[in-house]
Amino acid sequence: MNRVPCMRAAVEVIASEGVDTVFGIPGAAILPFYAALLDSPIRHITVRHEEGGTHAADGWARATGNVGICVGTSGPAGTNMITGLYTALADSIPIICVTGQAERAKLHQEAFQAVDIVEIAKPVTKWAVQVKESAQVPWVFREAFRVARSGRPGPVLIDLPIDVQRGTCLYDPALDGPLPVEVPQPRQQAVQAAIEMLLAAERPLILAGGGVIIAEAADELRALAAHLQVPVQVTLMGKGAFPEDDPLFAGMAGLQTQTRWGNAAFLESDLVLAVGARFGDRHTGDLETYRRGRRFIHVDIEPTQIGKVFEPDLGVVGHARPVLAAMAAEAQVRTRRRKPGKWVKRVGELRRSLPRRDDFEEVPIKPPRVYRELNEFYGPETTFVTAIGLYQIWSGQFQRTYLPRHYLVCGQAGPLGWEVPAAIGVKTAHPDRQVVVVAGDYSFQFLMEEIAVAAQYNIPFVIVMVNNEYLGLIRQAEIPYDMNYAVDLHYGEGGIDHVKLMDAFGCPARRVEAPGDIRDALAWATAESERQRLPVLVEVMVEREANAAMGPSLDAIKEFEPLPELVSAIDWSD
Repeated sequence: MNRVPCMRAAVEVIASEGVDTVFGIPGAAILPFYAALLDSPIRHITVRHEEGGTHAADGWARATGNVGICVGTSGPAGTNMITGLYTALADSIPIICVTGQAERAKLHQEAFQAVDIVEIAKPVTKWAVQVKESAQVPWVFREAFRVARSGRPGPVLIDLPIDVQRGTCLYDPALDGPLPVEVPQPRQQAVQAAIEMLLAAERPLILAGGGVIIAEAADELRALAAHLQVPVQVTLMGKGAFPEDDPLFAGMAGLQTQTRWGNAAFLESDLVLAVGARFGDRHTGDLETYRRGRRFIHVDIEPTQIGKVFEPDLGVVGHARPVLAAMAAEAQVRTRRRKPGKWVKRVGELRRSLPRRDDFEEVPIKPPRVYRELNEFYGPETTFVTAIGLYQIWSGQFQRTYLPRHYLVCGQAGPLGWEVPAAIGVKTAHPDRQVVVVAGDYSFQFLMEEIAVAAQYNIPFVIVMVNNEYLGLIRQAEIPYDMNYAVDLHYGEGGIDHVKLMDAFGCPARRVEAPGDIRDALAWATAESERQRLPVLVEVMVEREANAAMGPSLDAIKEFEPLPELVSAIDWSD
């Protein structure tokens, strides 16, 4: 066994786990780690803000299914990472954040940039640990990958005091390798019970959550649905788990991101098989309405998720892929492959009779028209990245998806600014993919400095900014309060010109103000992005007062109503 610098061992572990790119910012307290990176095959991309680094690692992880890595120094570097850790925890994304730290002997003396980042990070990680001895380094890193991947995936933070980083350890990479990750198998009795319930139901639905994508279980999902002819809905995190052009696709139910016909189909269902879904409040709305008239089977890899929001009629613990495979096998034993019945035809009727308009010709541009153009211009292989706000809600309502890991969205935490650094991670992971960011004007400004990263490293993608010059979602929520307060972002004289801003980064940009010009702008941006190997912006100026159709009709409310009560119910009729 050879004695080597312990940071070299750490980097050997990272490389052996299949990570080829890390995102970070060097600093004095993490330089031994960077010295080890220098001679490794791992590519380092220097971000402009540690939060941006975590989101880039997050995007890389979502696109690859592997563990993303972000690195920073001590003190504020770690605290800047907290939002990214929370985002990854909320959406079950495996990332590892590595932070530098002051010497162990100085930690109690309020040393420069010394903060107890482990205690700060514990609520937003699966595991936060400070390495106390150099000999622990390779084994802590190895365990970090196992924890990040295991069960419900999520983030880990490793804090490295500078004196620990300078140490050595006994390590031979030829004798080491990734730790096994358990893939929990379902109990056959539970699988049989689930199939019996599906066969007994008259109007069953399968609800595919983000867990189906994480588990790489899309094929198993399609096999089960096709054999039993059960329509499939998706959650926002599950978009891409089932192709939206499949006859069995049943839309999306929800309070915000939803389809009218998806809500209607859900209300008519009598049984829901939910796989890898959390029953988040933006999906369920009022639980009494959501649950009334139907039974639920809840499949999840994390046992404590079952019954957390409401008690299902049947809980099945297991990894989504073997669970769905076992259900498909059991279904094949129980019955021949079914033909489309009355229920499938009814869902098709709802789809045809309850569409939303997206063919508006008006100026200012109505937001649905933007998503119509995106759907028609870009093919199914395009990866879309979007964050939080009205533009995300419109995206969830109107954008069509066909493939897993091709529609990436920060679902539960919803940090503004996520989309640009996440797109950097996605494009770094898959250089040959067409990557399109759908952003709002305000969200773009949160981490717009990361455009410099994409420009520096020639990471090309297209940014489609839906600009309503408002904090649109907050303005819409303020309506029942009869106010329009602190949400105006009008960029008149002295405001931000996003086209000029992109020019300052050395990147092309174009502003669009008429619906007929959107298609040409997308074609121009796509070509320029690849030709110049740069991010390119298409800023689409949309109607300022446009609202998203969600929950109760907010426009119709004239009297004050407390916001928690306002958002507690779904307007199923849309």
